[in-house]
Amino acid sequence: MYGPHTLRRTKASLMYRRTKNLRVVQHLLGHTKLGSTVRYLGIEVDDALEMSEQTKV
Repeated sequence: MYGPHTLRRTKASLMYRRTKNLRVVQHLLGHTKLGSTVRYLGIEVDDALEMSEQTKV
């Protein structure tokens, strides 16, 4: 069985993979720090920061 947290994390991961837009995922998750979103998604910090800088919100 899957709980609500598993579904939340899966949706966030899928959104990130499709859009590569960390800021949008960060906002939707309600995280105040980008680092929290990076850890939540389990991606590399350097890659995440580079993508975030290239993304205009």
